[in-house]
Amino acid sequence: MDDLRAKYLGLIADAADEAALEDVRLAAIGKKGEVSLAMRQLGRMTPEERQQAGPRLNAMRDEIASALTARKAALSDAALEARLRDEWLDVTLPGRQRPRGTVHPVSQVWEEMTAIFADMGFSVAEGPQIESDWYNFDALNIPDHHPARGEMDTFYMARDAGDNRPPHVLRTHTSPVQIRSMREHGAPLRIICPGRVYRADYDQTHTPMFHQVEGLAVDRDISMANLKWVLEEFFTAFFGREVKTRFRASHFPFTEPSAEVDIQCAWTDGQVRVGEGDDWLEVLGSGMVHPKVLEAGGIDPTQWQGFAFGMGIDRLAMLKYGIPDLRAFFDADLRWLRHYGFAALDVPAVHVG
Repeated sequence: MDDLRAKYLGLIADAADEAALEDVRLAAIGKKGEVSLAMRQLGRMTPEERQQAGPRLNAMRDEIASALTARKAALSDAALEARLRDEWLDVTLPGRQRPRGTVHPVSQVWEEMTAIFADMGFSVAEGPQIESDWYNFDALNIPDHHPARGEMDTFYMARDAGDNRPPHVLRTHTSPVQIRSMREHGAPLRIICPGRVYRADYDQTHTPMFHQVEGLAVDRDISMANLKWVLEEFFTAFFGREVKTRFRASHFPFTEPSAEVDIQCAWTDGQVRVGEGDDWLEVLGSGMVHPKVLEAGGIDPTQWQGFAFGMGIDRLAMLKYGIPDLRAFFDADLRWLRHYGFAALDVPAVHVG
């Protein structure tokens, strides 16, 4: 018994890891271990032999079990010490940077434009993207034969067979929002209408869906001079430098008189620089609101008058941030988004003088 005890206490002390220690446990006090087999021999002994051998066997089993427990704890502590030594972490180091999304240039410019016009007293109005034929065309004095009503330019919604009502359309401009706002709020009124619009066109500077902002101001004493001041103040604040404008006579069904507006620019190495040089770039259409449009909005044109304008948000983003192709705005290319995107709090300060 003394030899058996010394044998297993030595093996326990020499066990290098928990796996080796488990092998020793099974060999000693496992179901078929030597100590367990010796315990089974007690039943074959005489009462006198059992009285002497029993306590010694129990004491040896308890001693081996205690040695196993102590050795296992020592091995666990040693393994923990090794991990702490090899896998240490400096908690004073700064945290790892996680990749973050960026604000899309369209969203950025949308917010910039909203902030600038808000400084000039314009509120934001919104409306549905699927419009009736009346709001999108008729209320805006667009005649039935106008090219804008053709399926080559406008997306029409399907009607059930036998339904002869004019089909709804994906709005081709945000002008219907102006009609809805006039009918809801009356005059005086000063709003901008940013939003998505849809036209059947696709090339480097046109996409089937794009973003537009329109402005409307209605009051008793308002003129083209007020329109020119608003636009020049906007462009100066938006581009961060004084920008001259040039008005050219044009024709739109919803304004009279109408004008296309150019901004001062220079072409350098194939790039346009706004606010310098002797060239001009057309950026928007504008004019005094047609009396029939005021009537459609529920406003008496003999008592009130106003101006309106509309420009592309995507195109202004291209001009300000040097983006060459409009189609890239909608490609969902992460490389493009990381290059042209903005941080969540990166909002340039704008100020209207």
